[in-house]
Amino acid sequence: MAVPPLYVTEEPGAGLTEVDICTFQINIKYEVIQTVVCAVCLSFGLIYCFFGYRCFRMVMFFSGFLFALGGVLLLYSKEPSLNTHAGMETKAGIGLGVGVLCGLVTMLVSTVGLLLSGLQLGGLLSLSVLVAVAQFHSLSPAWVPLSVVLAVSIVAAVVTLQWQKLFAVVYTSVFGSAVVMLCVDYLAGAFALPDQVYDLFCEADPRPLCWYNWVILGICPALSLVSAPAQWMFTAKGVSHREAEFAKQRRNAKKYRYKETRRRPPPHRRRRPPPLKRYAGDVLAPSYLQSLQERQMGTGSSTSSVSTITHTLIDFDFETGSMVPLTAASPVFAV
Repeated sequence: MAVPPLYVTEEPGAGLTEVDICTFQINIKYEVIQTVVCAVCLSFGLIYCFFGYRCFRMVMFFSGFLFALGGVLLLYSKEPSLNTHAGMETKAGIGLGVGVLCGLVTMLVSTVGLLLSGLQLGGLLSLSVLVAVAQFHSLSPAWVPLSVVLAVSIVAAVVTLQWQKLFAVVYTSVFGSAVVMLCVDYLAGAFALPDQVYDLFCEADPRPLCWYNWVILGICPALSLVSAPAQWMFTAKGVSHREAEFAKQRRNAKKYRYKETRRRPPPHRRRRPPPLKRYAGDVLAPSYLQSLQERQMGTGSSTSSVSTITHTLIDFDFETGSMVPLTAASPVFAV
């Protein structure tokens, strides 16, 4: 693959002059709207890098929003008939509407959001590597880089669904670093990296990167390696995107138990047995009970006495007397 030279030969009059195209000069006049948008994107990129997992819902919304908006823009670029029948305001309205709808879906359904985040993570990682490799080796035909991007994106989506928190942190760090890199590329006046991606898929010879382009390209991996550990150890520590889901499950479980208790019939109450009643003549002296016990055991004063007490119920364990009325006792005969 022929690499274009870094020097352009000019012929002013009769002499030849070599102009170094890699001379770093910022001689661009910034427009107000583009500069404001770039500054806002730079701020969001830094927030993504260091506080992305803290803003999980926002990250999921923008993940779906950017995915849908990119799909709509790609559809407009591939279908020229849509550009002729629709005006600029109509196309912008359609793109924003589809983007907001997909963003709401990914924000409310975290699984879909994580799936799209994994696809974007794989695409960013593969494109950054392919842009660097294309400077030294040819990547034609176009299906080669496309296959690599698709394969890496699918693998990244699968592992993101498997280890959600870890790869959510990695995704926010890489995506924020890529946004910061593009903003710096625009402010530097080059904005050459999007052209490199375009040449990669159009089977065109990529323009050589200058030294400052390599510095800008190195912002993404360097900032990712700094921000991902910072999030994992500090800003994302003790935080889980599943807390809201677990709280909802606990609320549903409490509601279910409450409904079950309302439907369950009340248990039958057991009736207590009526208490034993005392009678006035039931209380006997302890000495009389002791004498009766001695006579029954045969240890009384009269050894030959025969006591035949029938139908007499006495509770000797009670301290004061019997709890049941006494019946008539048979006479005691002493010989």
